[in-house]
Amino acid sequence: MAISTQAFEANGIKYQPAAKPIVVICIDGSADEYVDTTMSFDRMPNLKQMAKNGYRGMVRGALPSFTNVNNSSIVTGVSPAVHGISGNFFYDAAKDQEVMMNSAEYLRAETLLAAAANAGRKVAVVTAKEKLRDILSYKMKGIAISAEKANQAKKETHGIDNVEELVGHKTPAIYSADASLFVLRAGVAFIEKGLGDFLYLSLTDYMQHTYSPEAEESLAFYEAMDKEIGKLIALGAVVGATADHGMNAKIKADGSPNVLFVEDMLEEKFGENGFRVICPITDPYVKHHGALGSYVVVHVGDKSKINDIKNWLAVQPGITEVYDRATAVHVLEQPEDRIGDLVVLSGRDVVVGRRPQYHDLSALDGTLRSHGGRYEEMVPMVISHPLSAAYKMKAAGDPRNFDIFDFTVNGTN
Repeated sequence: MAISTQAFEANGIKYQPAAKPIVVICIDGSADEYVDTTMSFDRMPNLKQMAKNGYRGMVRGALPSFTNVNNSSIVTGVSPAVHGISGNFFYDAAKDQEVMMNSAEYLRAETLLAAAANAGRKVAVVTAKEKLRDILSYKMKGIAISAEKANQAKKETHGIDNVEELVGHKTPAIYSADASLFVLRAGVAFIEKGLGDFLYLSLTDYMQHTYSPEAEESLAFYEAMDKEIGKLIALGAVVGATADHGMNAKIKADGSPNVLFVEDMLEEKFGENGFRVICPITDPYVKHHGALGSYVVVHVGDKSKINDIKNWLAVQPGITEVYDRATAVHVLEQPEDRIGDLVVLSGRDVVVGRRPQYHDLSALDGTLRSHGGRYEEMVPMVISHPLSAAYKMKAAGDPRNFDIFDFTVNGTN
């Protein structure tokens, strides 16, 4: 069956797809060091060829550099200020509740995936983590499954059933390399079987949280990914790959976690002023980061002290940026009603948390590696086909990871 070339639009961006399968991959947690190191050992021949024949560069992600935020930006093409997803977790002041932000009810923008489906593309979303599936498939006609719960997919709710049989692999453990590889294998199977021609494949960062770029486990994982990417290219797909965020070790010289417990710090300095520190990295995946990242928001009881608190926090060792609400909306592109009175970012090797009792690090499978701040904002972008002159110019400016569909669909020759 012919592939639709009908143009579509989402959030003011027009997309004009070619009559080829389009595949965008979000390699969750992939700092460029992972790609670079694996390539240097000649273990990613397909990605190396993509970079040679197409494009490879660095792009700026959305802040906070967390999964839900950046995946939402990638499928809408816009910043958190527009789509409204400000973290994996937030304090809903109207309900006086701290809640997970993993439901499409929090999304304030349409997705380009839904628009593509409405324009006649066979859209398939495959995410490793079930927590993303609802947001990514918002108002979308097509296939939407997670690797985590692949064996629970049903035609009426997910657009497909018998996923394990189709993919040829069992539902993987979420804390494994196979969780991400299953996503890529599903993408290959959907194109091979004519079930999808416009795909978004979102992986999980368990491996990057657990292993450094030069670890053999990382090298083997990226090598296995490369094989699946090669299959997608062999099927005639235009492939674009980026990441939602990078990853850094958050440890002291002795290898112990390098943590600042901000709520405790504030109470010690300013007394009990109704402080509530929210860690937007919080999600159900406890083996990843112990709810510790390099970005927190602070709700302050005594609003008259916000400026004093901001100035004090800004000079504390390990803290690199502190913004009041209005400035965070402007500088960090945040939705005003879903952040705190203050937004705090920490250094490359530092995480910020609430109090020790809120963070169980005993579940970690390795050392503390995490993300969320400025030092995980820059990520790779690799595209399989050459960029047009106009998009080469755009790539030389300040491209964002959430331009990946624009580059892959509109920018390739």
